[in-house]
Amino acid sequence: MGSIGQSHASTGLITAREAGLVACRRCGQVHALGTQNCTRCHGALQSRDAQSLQKVWAWLIAGIVLFIPANIYPMLLTNTLIERSDSTIIGGVVELIHYKSYGIALIVFVASIMIPIGKFIAIAYLAISVQQQSILNMHQRHKLYDFVEFIGRWSMIDVFVVAILSALVQLNTIASINPGIAALSFALSVIFTMFSAQSFDPRLIWDADRKNR
Repeated sequence: MGSIGQSHASTGLITAREAGLVACRRCGQVHALGTQNCTRCHGALQSRDAQSLQKVWAWLIAGIVLFIPANIYPMLLTNTLIERSDSTIIGGVVELIHYKSYGIALIVFVASIMIPIGKFIAIAYLAISVQQQSILNMHQRHKLYDFVEFIGRWSMIDVFVVAILSALVQLNTIASINPGIAALSFALSVIFTMFSAQSFDPRLIWDADRKNR
């Protein structure tokens, strides 16, 4: 009790676990610590997700593995009467720059390359920071977690573009545009990365901050 009191005095905050409470992650109903099921929605109650980090790393590694073929194989397959061409994500960016569409090239590069890589690094750092000493304090880590959640929605821009082009440009034997294997790999990579971010239990940040103190 003395150590908890000192922790409260140093931070001015108290966690639900320290107060002997646990909240339902479905409906938000608060119960006494040790309650097995929510009295409102009957969902299982957990003060912390004990397997959170294992799930984070599993989904993250799967996302990184699929991100490799997403950048190696063609994202878009174009067929016309005279030629057949394909383009990767980087190839598409270079082609846009060649046609002086700098703004669109920048958007595709940021959304398809920078954001996924940044999200990989951010999630990995969050997972490591709750296991080991971190230079970021609790508030900074929560801000990083919120940032990861925010940018995730912008990672599918390439898939949306491919889907729209495939639906619009279908002129039988004259011209057609179809998604390449990279489109599926990229979509799965983004989805797995989203699962990784959602698997992270942000309450672990509070525990890591307490240990650091």
